[in-house]
Amino acid sequence: MSPLQPYFQQCLFSVSGPCPSLYISVSKRSFISCCSSQSQTAVVNGKLDSRIAERDEIRLGLPSKGRMAADTLDLLKDCQLSVKQVNPRQYVAQIPQLSNLGVWFQRPKDIVRKLLSGDLDLGIVGLDTVSEYGQGNEDLIIVHDALEYGDCHLSLAIPKYGIFENINSLKELARMPQWTVEKPLRVATGFTYLGPKFMKENGLKHVIFSTADGALEAAPAMGIADAILDLVSSGTTLRENNLKEIEGGVVLESQAVLVASRKALIQRKGALDTTHEILERFEAHLRAIGQFMVTANMRGSSAEEVAERILSQPSLAGLQGPTVSPVFSKRDGKAVADCYATVICVPKKALYKSVQQLRAVGGSGVLISPLTYIFDEETPRWRELLSKLGL
Repeated sequence: MSPLQPYFQQCLFSVSGPCPSLYISVSKRSFISCCSSQSQTAVVNGKLDSRIAERDEIRLGLPSKGRMAADTLDLLKDCQLSVKQVNPRQYVAQIPQLSNLGVWFQRPKDIVRKLLSGDLDLGIVGLDTVSEYGQGNEDLIIVHDALEYGDCHLSLAIPKYGIFENINSLKELARMPQWTVEKPLRVATGFTYLGPKFMKENGLKHVIFSTADGALEAAPAMGIADAILDLVSSGTTLRENNLKEIEGGVVLESQAVLVASRKALIQRKGALDTTHEILERFEAHLRAIGQFMVTANMRGSSAEEVAERILSQPSLAGLQGPTVSPVFSKRDGKAVADCYATVICVPKKALYKSVQQLRAVGGSGVLISPLTYIFDEETPRWRELLSKLGL
């Protein structure tokens, strides 16, 4: 028996046509894990039939381990939605500010599966996980697509050496004469749905995919695979293993997202209202990140005259324009407005330049404070969500 057989037990998967040339090879361990996972999802006429379970509690799935888990808890805390666990080893928790919401800590892929099965109503995971395990299921709705952490991209990487030394794009890789039905391009990946889909869409016909335990980056050097398809953050691990990304080889840009079950939002009592509150808190906090409120006093003949001076400077426009209001002082026993207070919102990268411009038009006593939340009248993503739901 080959020493690689425990890691690679192949089963053929035809993508299209009577003479399949694109295959997928799945390890026995991965296959058994997939088939043995518990789920309330039934298959009816070839489609997933996900019914809403009879319960009053709304359930939010959060990653149970790793950097994504820590960053998710930090975001919730920053939005005044701290998760309270009686015991850190328990998989169930609460958010006191949302009384009808239960928090369930799960593996990211299980969050997606349980959203589809009706065991969860909301979840926070990476977009790559939603795309791989959701497989385009229409019941999954992305409520917020940019939570500003967990940034990475799913990308194809090939060796820098050998036959790939001068290959720098996906088109060049596809045109290599080496790949045939008898000898297809071997790609190691954990993304057995997105991988074949990407290759088919980009015209690479002779490809075989495989999964394996351990670091995928070692597969080409060991001769197990010709290329890998994996998540990339900084790219350091690829470079250290003499691998390179290629033009056109990015499958998906990913970061943390808030995802929901369409059925739950429509059918479960309170789910839409709870989602609205979570979404508003996320939007307000994320919009405020890196923004500062700058306040200064300015002398002038009128609020309009002061506003004209401020708006003459490109960095002082703020979100919608400056707020200008009179500052009263007592003179001869009367309250007199002889100067004006101006308030603007400035991004961090333009902060010092804005202060310089403000002083140049007569600003003094400049005060700066970071912003925690910026609430709109109504968040754009909420309108988009209602549109997706047909409401």
